[in-house]
Amino acid sequence: MNLLDNGWRSPIVRQSRLVLFAALTAAGACTMQSASNATAIGSATAAALASDDLSPTSLADGQRVFRFDTFGDEQFWTDTLEMNQVVEQNVDPTTALKVGLKVDADVLPAGILEKVDLKSPATTVALLKMNAVVGVQAVVDANNHITRLGITCALCHSSVDNSVMPGIGHRKDGWPNRELNVGAIIALSPKLPADKKAVYNSWGPGKYDPRFNIDGKNTPLVLPPAYGLASVRNETYTAEGPISYWNAYVAVTQMHGHGNFSDPRLGIDIHQTPDMVGPKLASLRAYQHSIPAPDAPAGSFDMASAARGRETFNRTCASCHVGGTGTDNNSGRLHAPAETGMDASYAMRTANKAYRTTPLRALWQHAPYFHDGSAATLDDVVSHYNAVRKLGLSADQQRELVQYLKSL
Repeated sequence: MNLLDNGWRSPIVRQSRLVLFAALTAAGACTMQSASNATAIGSATAAALASDDLSPTSLADGQRVFRFDTFGDEQFWTDTLEMNQVVEQNVDPTTALKVGLKVDADVLPAGILEKVDLKSPATTVALLKMNAVVGVQAVVDANNHITRLGITCALCHSSVDNSVMPGIGHRKDGWPNRELNVGAIIALSPKLPADKKAVYNSWGPGKYDPRFNIDGKNTPLVLPPAYGLASVRNETYTAEGPISYWNAYVAVTQMHGHGNFSDPRLGIDIHQTPDMVGPKLASLRAYQHSIPAPDAPAGSFDMASAARGRETFNRTCASCHVGGTGTDNNSGRLHAPAETGMDASYAMRTANKAYRTTPLRALWQHAPYFHDGSAATLDDVVSHYNAVRKLGLSADQQRELVQYLKSL
């Protein structure tokens, strides 16, 4: 079963599954991915790269890890940053929703939102106590004090359907939380110096710099989707390694979980006992691979224009977003930033110093685009590459190409 094939409704979209839009990372000279990737992945991560176990038990365990496992990161968020005190004293539900935190409506008692004070931090504590805040785990004692607080994968890579109100609804795992202002949340900590708070506050909603605490530089990235990853070899913008490599990197170096991560290319070598990350990577990977990209909503694009846009795409753009995977990185190719007019700042901070071709999945859903969010709309994406790659597309062809992208 191809987990990427989630039953698109229109014939146009079904046919386009095999050919994805190359203008996002257009054809040109390519560099081969570093062969040292294999040496950068520790034994626990390598073990997770075996064939996915898609049994119900494995997927249920992976979902639990994705949604609720902190990997022991409470040691950082509670003991170091004292975010438990910040939340308990200062973060009411209205404020929490404004900074992009989401609430799982499925665990809320019926009618509770009409009965509680959404301007009171005590209500946030109550929501945490019933495990309703997506991506945040807390231990609340009998006196309603938060004694431990940590975060999970779902904080950045899940959203809700807003079925109750904006920010409150049913979970949508894998959807990037583009409203989440991670930096602003971290900057609430009383333990951070003013210069670091300024950096965190500069990121804005939907962005995060996964290397700031490693090299001290600041080029935040757009939070990517965690759906539609089946059959994709390397999940990061710069292709350092496969999904379990990145899961381990984030869990240990960013979430500050208790585990192991080593990459000589980045000068990182962290070993902690007990390892609360490595044993969970296989089921986490399997669950992430099981999440399909969401279909484009009916009526959200013009089918006739999309058909013409597909023809333009096939003719001018189909050499990088190739085949069913939608990326030439599966064959080891990377692209220098100058090839596609991308800012090189982030790439220069990474092991490969280049960008991979990003697979296209549910583009209608997760604006802004490019690794740095520099394209606000798909129209901006097409216009950028038409100019940079000298594609020579007319205004009509560009509009049709946008309709095609909306169908993916």
